[in-house]
Amino acid sequence: MAQGSEAGGHTGTISSMVLWPEVVDTVAPIPVLAAGGVGCGRHVAAAFALGAEGVWCGTIWLGASESELTPDMRKRFIAARSQDAIQRKYDTGKPLRGLRSKWTDAWDGPGAPQPLPLAAQKLLVAPALKRLELANAVDYLGYMSGQIVGRIKQEEPVRAIMERMTAECRSALERLEQSNRA
Repeated sequence: MAQGSEAGGHTGTISSMVLWPEVVDTVAPIPVLAAGGVGCGRHVAAAFALGAEGVWCGTIWLGASESELTPDMRKRFIAARSQDAIQRKYDTGKPLRGLRSKWTDAWDGPGAPQPLPLAAQKLLVAPALKRLELANAVDYLGYMSGQIVGRIKQEEPVRAIMERMTAECRSALERLEQSNRA
């Protein structure tokens, strides 16, 4: 698994376009799954073109009607832009990409303390985050989110997302094949 920096959750600093082929070349002939920034069929085709054997999608599923998000949180994901998926240390003490919220804005504000190291920060903020969740304070809640969040435009079933991604991938691969013949 090669996860680029665009991914949600704990992630590094190297983008998918750079990371995927480096990992493919380093571990060949071991198959690589590409992750981070995969939310449409063109991304899948790009992963294949860069040598991956498959992809791992995460954030794109959060807009699905079957996702674990509450309806109110799903609406936040549908309204989000790619730049709303920010990488900060506020929740765990380690870089974590998630959806921007009033919580992250407060940590970015003047006079806010610096996050503690991993484990200590998580212990510090866990009770507050749980209270926000129980209160359904969606404006303060973030959730792990990759930059692909900007592609989520509506709530739809996983089946529809898969069908669209498959058709887009086929179309992109056909375009590549045609350009290779020219």
